Amino acid sequence: MTKRLMLGVLVVATAFTACQQQPATPAAGPAGKETAKTSADVQKVIDELGLVYVEEGAQTIITYDEVHAAERAWCDALVKIGKLKEEGGDYRGYAEQVLSEAYNFDYGKVFFKPTLAYGNQTFRTDKKGALAYFVGGDPDYPNDKGFALKPWVSAKYDNLGEKNEGIQIYGSVAITMGTVTITGKDGKDVMVEKTWVFKKGKDGKLRIIVHKSALPFSPEVK
Repeated sequence: MTKRLMLGVLVVATAFTACQQQPATPAAGPAGKETAKTSADVQKVIDELGLVYVEEGAQTIITYDEVHAAERAWCDALVKIGKLKEEGGDYRGYAEQVLSEAYNFDYGKVFFKPTLAYGNQTFRTDKKGALAYFVGGDPDYPNDKGFALKPWVSAKYDNLGEKNEGIQIYGSVAITMGTVTITGKDGKDVMVEKTWVFKKGKDGKLRIIVHKSALPFSPEVK
Protein backbone atom coordinates (compact mmCIF):
# COMPACT_ATOMS: atom_id res chain seq x y z
CA MET A 1 0.00 0.00 0.00
CA THR A 2 1.40 3.41 -0.96
CA LYS A 3 1.95 6.11 1.67
CA ARG A 4 -0.71 8.33 0.04
CA LEU A 5 -3.32 5.55 0.20
CA MET A 6 -2.43 4.69 3.82
CA LEU A 7 -2.84 8.37 4.80
CA GLY A 8 -6.30 8.50 3.17
CA VAL A 9 -7.46 5.40 5.04
CA LEU A 10 -6.23 6.88 8.33
CA VAL A 11 -8.13 10.16 7.80
CA VAL A 12 -11.40 8.34 7.01
CA ALA A 13 -11.03 6.06 10.02
CA THR A 14 -10.34 8.97 12.36
CA ALA A 15 -13.40 10.90 11.11
CA PHE A 16 -15.61 7.83 11.49
CA THR A 17 -14.40 7.27 15.07
CA ALA A 18 -15.03 10.93 15.99
CA CYS A 19 -18.60 10.73 14.67
CA GLN A 20 -19.22 7.57 16.66
CA GLN A 21 -17.98 9.20 19.89
CA GLN A 22 -20.14 12.34 19.75
CA PRO A 23 -22.78 12.37 22.56
CA ALA A 24 -26.44 12.44 21.70
CA THR A 25 -28.00 15.90 21.87
CA PRO A 26 -31.30 16.67 23.61
CA ALA A 27 -34.38 16.96 21.48
CA ALA A 28 -34.68 20.37 19.89
CA GLY A 29 -37.73 22.51 20.33
CA PRO A 30 -38.94 25.45 18.24
CA ALA A 31 -36.20 27.25 16.28
CA GLY A 32 -33.74 24.51 17.19
CA LYS A 33 -33.67 25.37 20.92
CA GLU A 34 -33.08 22.56 23.35
CA THR A 35 -35.99 21.81 25.66
CA ALA A 36 -35.95 20.09 29.03
CA LYS A 37 -38.67 17.82 30.29
CA THR A 38 -40.89 19.28 32.99
CA SER A 39 -40.10 17.65 36.34
CA ALA A 40 -42.70 15.40 37.95
CA ASP A 41 -43.13 17.74 40.94
CA VAL A 42 -43.74 20.77 38.72
CA GLN A 43 -46.13 18.83 36.50
CA LYS A 44 -48.08 17.75 39.59
CA VAL A 45 -48.64 21.38 40.61
CA ILE A 46 -49.61 22.28 37.03
CA ASP A 47 -52.21 19.51 37.04
CA GLU A 48 -53.53 20.37 40.51
CA LEU A 49 -53.99 24.05 39.65
CA GLY A 50 -55.35 23.32 36.20
CA LEU A 51 -52.82 25.63 34.54
CA VAL A 52 -52.88 25.75 30.75
CA TYR A 53 -50.31 28.42 29.85
CA VAL A 54 -47.13 26.99 31.41
CA GLU A 55 -44.12 27.04 29.10
CA GLU A 56 -42.73 23.75 27.85
CA GLY A 57 -40.02 22.32 30.08
CA ALA A 58 -40.81 24.53 33.09
CA GLN A 59 -38.56 23.59 35.99
CA THR A 60 -40.28 25.74 38.61
CA ILE A 61 -43.84 26.87 39.10
CA ILE A 62 -45.52 29.78 40.85
CA THR A 63 -48.67 28.98 42.80
CA TYR A 64 -51.74 31.16 43.27
CA ASP A 65 -51.02 31.33 47.01
CA GLU A 66 -47.57 32.76 46.32
CA VAL A 67 -49.02 35.43 44.04
CA HIS A 68 -51.62 36.46 46.61
CA ALA A 69 -48.96 36.59 49.33
CA ALA A 70 -46.77 38.84 47.17
CA GLU A 71 -49.67 41.19 46.44
CA ARG A 72 -50.62 41.40 50.13
CA ALA A 73 -47.01 42.06 51.08
CA TRP A 74 -46.82 44.97 48.62
CA CYS A 75 -49.94 46.56 50.10
CA ASP A 76 -48.68 46.11 53.66
CA ALA A 77 -45.29 47.61 52.75
CA LEU A 78 -46.91 50.69 51.21
CA VAL A 79 -48.77 51.39 54.45
CA LYS A 80 -45.71 50.71 56.62
CA ILE A 81 -43.52 53.23 54.74
CA GLY A 82 -45.91 56.08 55.60
CA LYS A 83 -46.32 54.86 59.17
CA LEU A 84 -42.56 54.83 59.72
CA LYS A 85 -42.36 58.38 58.38
CA GLU A 86 -44.97 59.56 60.89
CA GLU A 87 -43.24 57.75 63.76
CA GLY A 88 -39.83 59.19 62.91
CA GLY A 89 -38.47 55.83 61.76
CA ASP A 90 -36.11 55.03 58.89
CA TYR A 91 -38.79 55.03 56.23
CA ARG A 92 -36.28 55.58 53.42
CA GLY A 93 -34.15 52.62 54.47
CA TYR A 94 -37.24 50.44 54.74
CA ALA A 95 -38.43 51.56 51.30
CA GLU A 96 -35.05 50.59 49.82
CA GLN A 97 -35.37 47.20 51.49
CA VAL A 98 -38.83 46.73 49.98
CA LEU A 99 -37.53 47.58 46.52
CA SER A 100 -34.77 44.97 46.93
CA GLU A 101 -37.09 42.26 48.22
CA ALA A 102 -40.32 42.89 46.31
CA TYR A 103 -38.82 44.03 43.00
CA ASN A 104 -36.23 42.50 40.69
CA PHE A 105 -33.88 45.52 40.59
CA ASP A 106 -30.98 43.66 42.25
CA TYR A 107 -31.27 40.66 39.92
CA GLY A 108 -32.28 41.95 36.49
CA LYS A 109 -34.55 44.26 34.56
CA VAL A 110 -37.66 45.94 35.93
CA PHE A 111 -40.25 48.04 34.06
CA PHE A 112 -41.81 50.47 36.55
CA LYS A 113 -44.61 52.82 35.48
CA PRO A 114 -46.13 54.42 38.59
CA THR A 115 -49.52 56.11 38.76
CA LEU A 116 -48.56 59.77 39.19
CA ALA A 117 -45.69 60.10 36.73
CA TYR A 118 -45.51 61.93 33.43
CA GLY A 119 -43.24 63.34 30.74
CA ASN A 120 -39.79 61.87 30.38
CA GLN A 121 -40.05 60.35 33.87
CA THR A 122 -43.19 58.33 33.19
CA PHE A 123 -41.25 55.08 32.90
CA ARG A 124 -38.56 54.09 35.41
CA THR A 125 -36.14 51.19 34.99
CA ASP A 126 -33.89 51.51 38.04
CA LYS A 127 -34.22 51.44 41.83
CA LYS A 128 -33.34 55.11 42.14
CA GLY A 129 -36.37 56.14 40.11
CA ALA A 130 -38.68 53.80 41.99
CA LEU A 131 -37.41 54.97 45.38
CA ALA A 132 -37.95 58.61 44.39
CA TYR A 133 -41.56 57.85 43.53
CA PHE A 134 -42.33 56.18 46.86
CA VAL A 135 -40.48 58.53 49.25
CA GLY A 136 -39.46 61.61 47.25
CA GLY A 137 -36.43 63.71 48.19
CA ASP A 138 -34.46 63.10 44.99
CA PRO A 139 -33.45 66.26 43.07
CA ASP A 140 -33.31 64.22 39.87
CA TYR A 141 -37.05 63.58 40.28
CA PRO A 142 -38.36 67.00 41.42
CA ASN A 143 -42.00 66.10 40.73
CA ASP A 144 -41.98 63.14 43.11
CA LYS A 145 -43.32 64.07 46.54
CA GLY A 146 -43.37 60.56 47.97
CA PHE A 147 -46.50 58.61 47.10
CA ALA A 148 -46.15 56.34 50.15
CA LEU A 149 -45.79 59.20 52.62
CA LYS A 150 -49.40 60.47 52.62
CA PRO A 151 -49.67 58.33 54.85
CA TRP A 152 -52.06 55.58 53.85
CA VAL A 153 -53.74 53.72 56.69
CA SER A 154 -54.78 50.71 54.63
CA ALA A 155 -54.27 49.16 51.21
CA LYS A 156 -55.93 46.19 49.59
CA TYR A 157 -55.74 44.55 46.18
CA ASP A 158 -58.49 42.96 44.12
CA ASN A 159 -57.68 40.96 41.00
CA LEU A 160 -60.21 41.00 38.18
CA GLY A 161 -62.83 38.33 37.77
CA GLU A 162 -63.83 35.48 40.04
CA LYS A 163 -61.41 33.46 42.19
CA ASN A 164 -58.05 33.40 40.35
CA GLU A 165 -59.29 34.56 36.96
CA GLY A 166 -57.14 37.67 37.22
CA ILE A 167 -53.91 35.68 37.53
CA GLN A 168 -52.02 34.03 34.68
CA ILE A 169 -49.20 31.61 35.54
CA TYR A 170 -46.58 30.60 32.98
CA GLY A 171 -44.19 28.64 35.18
CA SER A 172 -41.64 30.95 36.81
CA VAL A 173 -43.60 34.02 35.68
CA ALA A 174 -47.08 35.18 36.78
CA ILE A 175 -49.19 38.14 35.63
CA THR A 176 -51.93 39.83 37.65
CA MET A 177 -54.40 42.53 36.68
CA GLY A 178 -56.88 44.33 38.89
CA THR A 179 -57.07 47.22 41.32
CA VAL A 180 -55.47 48.46 44.53
CA THR A 181 -57.60 50.57 46.87
CA ILE A 182 -55.75 52.75 49.37
CA THR A 183 -57.30 54.69 52.23
CA GLY A 184 -56.02 57.93 53.74
CA LYS A 185 -56.32 59.13 57.34
CA ASP A 186 -59.35 61.15 56.27
CA GLY A 187 -61.13 57.92 55.38
CA LYS A 188 -61.21 58.69 51.66
CA ASP A 189 -60.36 55.90 49.22
CA VAL A 190 -58.28 56.12 46.08
CA MET A 191 -58.45 53.24 43.60
CA VAL A 192 -55.72 52.63 41.03
CA GLU A 193 -55.67 50.07 38.25
CA LYS A 194 -52.70 47.77 38.57
CA THR A 195 -50.85 45.23 36.45
CA TRP A 196 -47.99 43.30 38.03
CA VAL A 197 -45.71 40.69 36.51
CA PHE A 198 -43.87 38.49 39.03
CA LYS A 199 -40.83 36.32 38.40
CA LYS A 200 -39.74 33.53 40.73
CA GLY A 201 -36.03 33.71 41.51
CA LYS A 202 -33.60 30.87 42.12
CA ASP A 203 -34.11 31.46 45.84
CA GLY A 204 -37.82 30.73 45.44
CA LYS A 205 -38.95 34.33 46.08
CA LEU A 206 -41.36 36.23 43.84
CA ARG A 207 -40.20 39.63 42.63
CA ILE A 208 -41.92 42.21 40.46
CA ILE A 209 -40.43 42.66 36.97
CA VAL A 210 -43.26 44.82 35.58
CA HIS A 211 -45.32 47.35 37.56
CA LYS A 212 -47.93 49.37 35.67
CA SER A 213 -50.53 51.46 37.45
CA ALA A 214 -52.94 54.19 36.42
CA LEU A 215 -55.97 56.09 37.64
CA PRO A 216 -59.31 54.88 36.21
CA PHE A 217 -60.49 56.70 33.11
CA SER A 218 -63.65 58.79 33.50
CA PRO A 219 -65.23 60.03 30.25
CA GLU A 220 -66.54 63.56 30.17
CA VAL A 221 -70.24 63.88 30.81
CA LYS A 222 -71.92 65.96 28.10
